[in-house]
Amino acid sequence: MSHAESIVENLTTAVVVADAALRLQAVNPAGEMLFELSAKQMVGQQLERLWPQTTPLAGLFADTLQTAHSFTRRGLPLPLPGREVIVDMTVTAMLAGAPGTCGAALLLELNQVDRLRRLAQEEELVDRHLAQRAVVRGLAHEIKNPLGGLRGAAQLLERKLSETEREYTRIIIREADRLQGLVDRLAGPTRPYLQAQVNIHQILEHVRSLILAEVGEGIVLRRDYDPSIPEFPGDPDQLVQAALNLVRNAVQAPSRTVILRSRIERQFTIGQRRHKLVLRAEVEDDGPGVPPALRDTLFYPMVTGHAAGTGLGLSIAQDIARRHGGLIEYTSRPSRTVFTLFLPLRPEL
Repeated sequence: MSHAESIVENLTTAVVVADAALRLQAVNPAGEMLFELSAKQMVGQQLERLWPQTTPLAGLFADTLQTAHSFTRRGLPLPLPGREVIVDMTVTAMLAGAPGTCGAALLLELNQVDRLRRLAQEEELVDRHLAQRAVVRGLAHEIKNPLGGLRGAAQLLERKLSETEREYTRIIIREADRLQGLVDRLAGPTRPYLQAQVNIHQILEHVRSLILAEVGEGIVLRRDYDPSIPEFPGDPDQLVQAALNLVRNAVQAPSRTVILRSRIERQFTIGQRRHKLVLRAEVEDDGPGVPPALRDTLFYPMVTGHAAGTGLGLSIAQDIARRHGGLIEYTSRPSRTVFTLFLPLRPEL
């Protein structure tokens, strides 16, 4: 591979080359990720078949080939399976000879502009999450100390009471233990993470079997996996917990259909770090969506839109993702809510 080819291969901008008949001739890895198709699937296809929204621009494409004048179109929708992204497109003529000759081709540069907006929102989400976790852990520490004293005093008092009166101290001890458990869940996992090779599909299948056992009939759990995703280092038990919390959240929506999906993202940024390969695991449901009043605080502890929810599941899942170097995001509208777990395939735990 030449130096120039290496540069194109490592660009985060999607680059597509089409001939004068608008048949795709080449695409870089960023283009494959944008269209969610391999180069083998794309090369030789008509551009309008892959991206129908470009059909009205056929005249501009022809003018570019004739005059060699570039043009840019902003805010073009790019429909993808299960979602739609917005891109800015710049089209440039690549001329092998004079303009209008058969050797001419078009170079399309595609920038996903909603991704830039996502990065800004993600940075704010990370900062908020770290701040609220620090507050919660500090508060949990302050609560646990008096709880321990309260429980110990009740145990000492119990020794001096009759059997009938001991029922009251047992209530105190039970409630202290219940509050201790709540505080521990609020604080999130505290033990060091184990590092093992994790197969995301084994985790999702395990979670799927648990959910089916819990809810029985009445819900459909579909799979949409990319079998090429490699194993990666992580804590299997904690990742099962994170995925289980996301799927339970979808089931409580309530939903009739939940889709478990896995994909790979290339040259993907999480926080302020760019990763060559990132796992994208999605939990999609067809429930009513996240209430607007909860959208900015959904990952906070004790925040829930479900009558039977504790408000801890999403907060704990986000904490597990962050400790693996990843992040959980979501998009929501009626009949389609998607929670996405991003995890580096080579994280530093």
